[in-house]
Amino acid sequence: MPAAVIPFRSAVATRRATWSLLEIARPDRSPEPLGILFVDEETGDLSVRLLDERDFDDLDEQDSDYFEALEADLAAKGREPGGGHALLDSLESSLSGFLRIGDRTPIEYSGDPGLTLNRLFEKHVGGEVRPFVTHLPLYGLRAAATKFGEEFDPAEVGEPVDWVRAPRGVRLTEGMFVAQVVGRSMEPLIPDGSYCLFRGPVTGTRQGKRLLIEQTGGHGKEGRSLASDPASRYTVKRYTSRKTADPDGGWRHESIRLEPLNPEFEAFELGPGDFRVIAEFIQVLPS
Repeated sequence: MPAAVIPFRSAVATRRATWSLLEIARPDRSPEPLGILFVDEETGDLSVRLLDERDFDDLDEQDSDYFEALEADLAAKGREPGGGHALLDSLESSLSGFLRIGDRTPIEYSGDPGLTLNRLFEKHVGGEVRPFVTHLPLYGLRAAATKFGEEFDPAEVGEPVDWVRAPRGVRLTEGMFVAQVVGRSMEPLIPDGSYCLFRGPVTGTRQGKRLLIEQTGGHGKEGRSLASDPASRYTVKRYTSRKTADPDGGWRHESIRLEPLNPEFEAFELGPGDFRVIAEFIQVLPS
């Protein structure tokens, strides 16, 4: 019996693809889902998403090293002549032991194949949420400022909106979190609406770092009023400062400058009491 077609429909023209479930079969255990291989039928382009070694706390060193390299290896093979179709053919004819592959399932999708891949992964693979091991908390910017900003009140800290799978290769700490950044001032590094990884609190020098900042004075983000638009209190900018020495041997800020990356927007200066540093920007999360 042919596999059912699972539609992800929208007003945009649909494309056809197939996806396959990859599993691991360890001795004396039932097969466990490992990831999704997704191949566009027309182009043969392969998209792949797998669990990694952090999701399995009882792997030996050899298996851990194998998992660490597997996703990149599959992606590289999918770029070879014949693309994803050839890779699936090869895997279906060769896998039978530790690594297994399921039947191909037709699917229709539109837009970014990565979004459909992520939905399939969450539905069929998922994996246990292990805070600060495999997943990081997702906060709104105001909640992030409350929890991670300087001089926060622990009584005001709420629960995260959700837990988001952390990107591969990032060493997680309890000061990390995910938040959505709205605005174009840091494009192309941070596209409008991106979900980004941050780490707080910020230690050491701030000079040259890209920081998530809550403005408590001065003008709001992209020219909007802090009073009329509370969301404009929060911005990501490159932090630079100039310091001058005091007669008693200390120092003070002469100027604090927040710089955008997008040349359509202007840098601006804030006084020392006009902002709070919440966290340091680490990277944009893949969609």
